[in-house]
Amino acid sequence: MADTETNFRSYHRYPVTYPVVFGGAPFVGEGTVGDLSLTGCSVTCDRTVLEGSYVRLSLILPDPTSSLFIELGKVRWSRGNRFGVEFIRFPTLTRHRLDRVIEEQLTGLLERRVNATAHSKSHPIS
Repeated sequence: MADTETNFRSYHRYPVTYPVVFGGAPFVGEGTVGDLSLTGCSVTCDRTVLEGSYVRLSLILPDPTSSLFIELGKVRWSRGNRFGVEFIRFPTLTRHRLDRVIEEQLTGLLERRVNATAHSKSHPIS
């Protein structure tokens, strides 16, 4: 069966692998952020989190001095042990760090595309 879900996201999500600690009213969990945008992320963990729940998240970035603390996020979808969070409220410092992380992801994506294009031009198919 084809996936008919329409993607209404405003911002591109970048594939990442960052550890995350999250918590809501009756639970605390750990998992991995699988993709990240300016407005949200997806999380894989060992539990089911209910759609519509509110959570706090702490994303642990490669530079531990730059971890991202999201004061309030809303779980917009949940499928098994994966869920998607919309960022609702976070400190200004976190916004600046998130902007920097997204800029680094975009730069890396563009560099990979340029390198792939240059590689394909220097090795044409015979």
